[in-house]
Amino acid sequence: MALPTPSPTSHAVVTGASSGIGMALARVLAGRGHNLILVARRAEILEDLAVELRTRCRVEVDVRATDLSDAQATAALAAELADREISILCNNAGIATFGPVAELDPGYERAQVLLNVNAVHDLTLAVLPQMVRRGAGGILMVGSAAGNMPIPNNATYAATKAFVNTFSESLRGELSGSGVHVTLLAPGPVRTATPSAEEASVVDKAVPDFLWHSSDRVATMSLDALARNKMRVVPGALSKAMSVAGGYSPRGVVAPIVGRFYAKLGDGE
Repeated sequence: MALPTPSPTSHAVVTGASSGIGMALARVLAGRGHNLILVARRAEILEDLAVELRTRCRVEVDVRATDLSDAQATAALAAELADREISILCNNAGIATFGPVAELDPGYERAQVLLNVNAVHDLTLAVLPQMVRRGAGGILMVGSAAGNMPIPNNATYAATKAFVNTFSESLRGELSGSGVHVTLLAPGPVRTATPSAEEASVVDKAVPDFLWHSSDRVATMSLDALARNKMRVVPGALSKAMSVAGGYSPRGVVAPIVGRFYAKLGDGE
């Protein structure tokens, strides 16, 4: 069964819609005729995107400036979504940290878990029952190849993405034959454009240009895969290599090697 076709009463939800893959997902969905609910913290950017999509694509766009690392804010959004007709949910919002956990800000590490894990879980639980009742719907989970292995100096992020990866693939088993599609996106490095030398981040400098994937391309690939109910999308050579390494290589061998690379990101080298 295909994804639900756009209708005047249904909406697709995109979290983390203010940049990167999330913004690209919003544009692709709007281009395909879906009304949208855009979720991120930065209201001004969301409003600008909403104006663009309403004008260009003639769809309805609602903006919810919400910090999904705030449990109460997430609960309020989940309650709203449970009462609306949600055809597609893109659980895209997430953050990462680099460096030894003992040296990182504990508050930010907890916020990372609330955003990367709890919000994904809560929003999925909010919309899943209605999708099952209708026998149609789509949930795109943005996990990571990093969730396939232990990664010293990226420990909290890797652990949260391990949850997303496993939750996504477990749901597929429960929903087989229900008409509800679940696809896991496990991207490697993704960006909208190549930055100048002055604007390049630590990650930009550490990862060679040829390993980066376009956020627009990743968004299109992901939504096409969701329409086909594909289990997992792994764009890019680096993410594919990490997936293979995480699945087949001894963790005691892989973890120190990968950890040394992530230590450089934490040091800002």
